[in-house]
Amino acid sequence: MIEFRNESLFPPRISRHGVRAAHVAGHDARTAPLRADKLGKTNLFESRRMFCDVYALAPGQEQAGHVHAEADKVYAVVEGRCRVSVGEEARVLGPGEVAIAPAGVGHGLLNDSGAPCRLLVFMAPHPAFKG
Repeated sequence: MIEFRNESLFPPRISRHGVRAAHVAGHDARTAPLRADKLGKTNLFESRRMFCDVYALAPGQEQAGHVHAEADKVYAVVEGRCRVSVGEEARVLGPGEVAIAPAGVGHGLLNDSGAPCRLLVFMAPHPAFKG
């Protein structure tokens, strides 16, 4: 069973394991830019172990289904509503709701609403760190 959660995951500051709060707290995920040609991605943090991005999808945009063989991905909706597919299951999620795509399980996004949608996206381990 795929795990979907409806809990707030957005503390005002992050300051564990050597990551200073200033690295993340200075970014407002709700202002990540939309792109006309494809979903927008804004990187907030990355290390060899993980990354955190903001995905911004205009109405009708999608992230096509794909699989990461060795990495787990977490989608947390910050603004708007978005259809999240994980495996054979798809749900429309809103602000504060989370979907977890385990390694080896197909997943993707579709903004089939009439308004922009922004999500925090975490993946571990980082699949292609170039730091």
